[in-house]
Amino acid sequence: MATGTVQVGFPLLLLLSSLLAASSSGSDPEKTRCVMECRGTSQREAGREQEREEEAEGETREHNPYYFGERSYEHWSRSEHGRFKVLERFSRRSELLIGIENYRLAIMEAEPETFIMPSHWDAEEVFYVMEGRGTITLLHEENRESHEIKRGDIMRIPAGEIVYAVNKAKNERLRIAMLLHPISTPGHFEEFFGAAGSNPESFYNSFSNGVLEAAFNTPRDRLERLFERQRKGEIIKITEEQIRALSQTTGFGGGRPSARSNEPYNLLQKKPSHANEYGELYEARSSDYHRLQDLDVDVSIANISERSMMAPSYNSRATKLAMVVEGRGHFEMVCPRRSGDARRSEDATKPEGQQRVRYRTVRSDVSRGSVFVIPPGHPVTAVAAANENLQVLCFGIRAGRNRKCYLAGKNNAMNLLDREAKQLSFGVPAEEVQEVFDAQPESVFLPGPGRRRGEAKRRQPSVESLFGFGGF
Repeated sequence: MATGTVQVGFPLLLLLSSLLAASSSGSDPEKTRCVMECRGTSQREAGREQEREEEAEGETREHNPYYFGERSYEHWSRSEHGRFKVLERFSRRSELLIGIENYRLAIMEAEPETFIMPSHWDAEEVFYVMEGRGTITLLHEENRESHEIKRGDIMRIPAGEIVYAVNKAKNERLRIAMLLHPISTPGHFEEFFGAAGSNPESFYNSFSNGVLEAAFNTPRDRLERLFERQRKGEIIKITEEQIRALSQTTGFGGGRPSARSNEPYNLLQKKPSHANEYGELYEARSSDYHRLQDLDVDVSIANISERSMMAPSYNSRATKLAMVVEGRGHFEMVCPRRSGDARRSEDATKPEGQQRVRYRTVRSDVSRGSVFVIPPGHPVTAVAAANENLQVLCFGIRAGRNRKCYLAGKNNAMNLLDREAKQLSFGVPAEEVQEVFDAQPESVFLPGPGRRRGEAKRRQPSVESLFGFGGF
């Protein structure tokens, strides 16, 4: 509260000092000197406050390298008709994320009745339609393949394939989340526009005039007209007639279907893996959508009801890149302490025989567009806010042999411990351990902290008595 008061007070103080200075011009020199000193003090204090804020933000990034907010995106393209933004490289944030340095996340948003210009990537791509509907067209092997896409669709776009799309809705934005796997330079990818002009710039313009004239057997003046006229940007507004023309073909054009047909797979039309009143989980593995197999990737979407949570769990092998599609809430994850100096300092101050603390909790408030990285082995939970659902999209990296282990609820992995192992591990009778484990009748999606607080006080034995601490 004190900080907030200071932030409001500095601008007010500067304003007052300016007014006093104006009113005192030509009057008492002593009063003028006092006003100028006051202004200088205010400016210095404001500068120090800004430094403290920047320092605190840097500290947050340093101690929580797993969270990426809106400021972590770079806008590659932005106009009134749409935008394309790319999340910063994971390894740039922390060496803890070097294992996923060759993966990138991006978001494409196209306003209603727009055309997304043809291009290709030097990266493999898997996308998920978060919102809207449209038509996407791929060019490969002398074939033109067009498909309708809608919310819940997953689609694989091979590296080098030319792609363009249309948002044909009149009132709904087309919003797509992308996982990209660069194939040339680790962690770095580029978009190449051929059918373009000066904005976006066509790569044809980089060839010499002689090469272009020979390649197209066309005079230079006609080539300049072709490759320099387009200046409207990467996403452009189109007419209803153009939408109909671009959307009328579904399936193949320009040739017969091939074995490489790349129809989208709708994640939300399959039966959920888990569902109860607290949430739903939809998962697509390579066995569901074969185009994911060689990438060793899976895709899932969790819809957590307001004031509910996902049971604490960890992944045995996969790193999960969690992106918030809609809603608000927070993630909590348990991380090992990695600072050698901190460990030595702690160990030196602890009595002999007392175990040092090995873990720390990383907590991040999340909202639409936020990304949270979940490394393998790290116990994690997601909690929805009090007044809105939390919808989270996950791209799983190295997902082929991954197992998800739940740590609370009806399917708690700890339930499989032998009776003796429970007693020896927790230091209390096995019956007491089992009573705590059996107290939660739900699985995967559970009532959140706000829903169960009053009820928890009446339950015996308490979780605190079992684990020796009062929080996750």
